Amino acid sequence: MQVTETLNEGLKRAYTITVTAAELEAKVQEKLVEAQPEIEMKGFRKGKVPLAILKKQFGPRLLGDAMQDAIDGAMKDHFDKSGDRPALQPDVKMVDGENWAEGKDVVVEMTYEALPPIPEVDASAITLEKLVVKADDADVDAALANLADSAKAFEDRKKGSKAKDGDQVVIDFKGSVDGELFEGGSAEDYPLVLGSNSFIPGFEAQLVGAKEGEEVSVNVTFPDSYGAPHLAGKAAVFACTIKAVKAPKAAEIDDELAKKFGAEDLAALKGQIAERLQAEYKGAARAVLKRALLDQLDSMVKFDLPAKLVEAEASQIAHQLWHEENPHDHGHNHGTIEATEEHAKLAERRVRLGLLLAEVGRKAEVTVTDAEMTQAVLAAARQYPGQERAYFEFVQKNPQVQQQLRAPIFEDKVVDHIVAGAKVTEKEVSKDDLQKAIEALDEL
Repeated sequence: MQVTETLNEGLKRAYTITVTAAELEAKVQEKLVEAQPEIEMKGFRKGKVPLAILKKQFGPRLLGDAMQDAIDGAMKDHFDKSGDRPALQPDVKMVDGENWAEGKDVVVEMTYEALPPIPEVDASAITLEKLVVKADDADVDAALANLADSAKAFEDRKKGSKAKDGDQVVIDFKGSVDGELFEGGSAEDYPLVLGSNSFIPGFEAQLVGAKEGEEVSVNVTFPDSYGAPHLAGKAAVFACTIKAVKAPKAAEIDDELAKKFGAEDLAALKGQIAERLQAEYKGAARAVLKRALLDQLDSMVKFDLPAKLVEAEASQIAHQLWHEENPHDHGHNHGTIEATEEHAKLAERRVRLGLLLAEVGRKAEVTVTDAEMTQAVLAAARQYPGQERAYFEFVQKNPQVQQQLRAPIFEDKVVDHIVAGAKVTEKEVSKDDLQKAIEALDEL
């Protein structure tokens, strides 16, 4: 077996791998001998079928297996000796292709881009500022007021009162397009809070001023991006009967409210809110710190990037952003989405940081534990209530999904590893300052 280098330019590599006919024949013979003890055939005892007969019976299939094994072995041996790590799965093509015949040498061409050598990261040269926000009484009271608002009740207004924004109207409605009722467009005794924007744009505003017992025709147009394609962009009329008009009544902030939210009393509820807010502030501050770290790493560490890896990432970014801008299109029949220069620039950053963090994690022997993976799967499974077991089985059978769940955990642990060696100072800021810092992340 011979491996010959044909290209070594930057990160691009190309080799020809030659497996001689004799080596291939030996591999086939080896597989026949290995399989012989378990084979039964009419006229022969188990394990006693002559190799010549076995070769005639199973030769073609074993030849393909032997060829694959030989090529895989040569590739593994090459990567072990060279130390190369391909950025993507190598492209392997048989030179003779369909013209190859048994008894000839097998020659394949292998091309790939190698992962680049990545410089060491000097964590001590990194300076970071950790924002610290403390949950004060005002924050707790504001959160408590929001809870009380979410637990508010509605009481019947005086007979003949007009509905206002914030009121709840109980309605029967029937929706039609071009005079025909459509499926899912009717309901009875539906409680709708005006101003909640839970219905089609323009619907709720036309019920402001309505009274109990009135009939109101609501004219709206479904958005072009509406989830049901047969209704998207269509004009519709909803015949509504106002059965009740109710005013909101704020819930009392007391022990009874606390019990509704699972706390023993109001003091306990306030404590839980303070803990939750503190956790939220800590998480937001970490996001700001992580972005600052990644920005510094991106500027201080430079190395060549595998072009195909960047190209694949840019294509994925373009595809993802297109679907975010076209949420109504859930399929993939949208034609080719061309990556722009902006997509390519973002892809370069992502690939550079991804390779860098992976290398730092590899050298630091950062691992994701089984317990951490279990927690990640449990968290993801909560998105599918009632189907948790099915989701667990789905994850177990899909290495790609496992990697998607493992990757962010690994990245966060590597970030923690780098931060531990960096110079970090704490800065106490207000909640508003932290919010501005978070909003700034979205602008970058």
